[in-house]
Amino acid sequence: MVLKYPGYDELSRAAADLIVEQVNHKPNSMLCFPSGESPAGMFKYLIADAIEGKIDFSSCYFVGLDEWVGMGKDDEGSCTNFLYENFFKPLQIKHDKMMFFDARATDLNATCNAMDHFIIEHGPLDIMLVGIGLNGHIGLNEPGTDFNLYSHCAPLDPLTIKVGQKYFKQQTELTQGITLGLKHLKDAKMPVLIASGAKKAAIIAKALQGEVTEQLPASVFQTLPSSYILLDDAAATELSD
Repeated sequence: MVLKYPGYDELSRAAADLIVEQVNHKPNSMLCFPSGESPAGMFKYLIADAIEGKIDFSSCYFVGLDEWVGMGKDDEGSCTNFLYENFFKPLQIKHDKMMFFDARATDLNATCNAMDHFIIEHGPLDIMLVGIGLNGHIGLNEPGTDFNLYSHCAPLDPLTIKVGQKYFKQQTELTQGITLGLKHLKDAKMPVLIASGAKKAAIIAKALQGEVTEQLPASVFQTLPSSYILLDDAAATELSD
């Protein structure tokens, strides 16, 4: 289902409303959120909603979508740091309710297995909310990623490395990512994609109305009948009616 909103603020409110409705329906929901610019507005609304008593996250479980290999929650610019600073810390979410990739681990496969086990134990994923990269990636599932992978580690696409620098104050070496897989997205009860801004318009049109191919990971959304795609008008400009 594709839903369009006038601007980023309206999109953020709508995304927050999906979360509020889900958690009020199922207080122990498992939720997956991305880091970055796209969900920042949604997080502000969810924090305000929680303060006002419109939602109670205390029984929810949370999983981080992805991480730069070699970084942890204390590294400014890391995905986990963003989520802590912009969501988990303000809401004082308990650590036993959260699971993130240990992207500094010497055995990254074990970290992936631990994440998959956490989802099996406390899941299923009720909402898996993701953004979309300019190359069509979802999380750090880069072009060419098998649609049927669960958590995995892989080399980063050159465009991801270039765009990823915006999260750091100085040039930072990025080589690999560790991420939930597209099979997690396929298994989620409600996969949600949010995108805003004209810079996302071309890749949104290609992902939603072009060929379904592993070379464009976001095209998997065409195969997900229970999904929600939330766009502002700028991001939807190249979609044909």
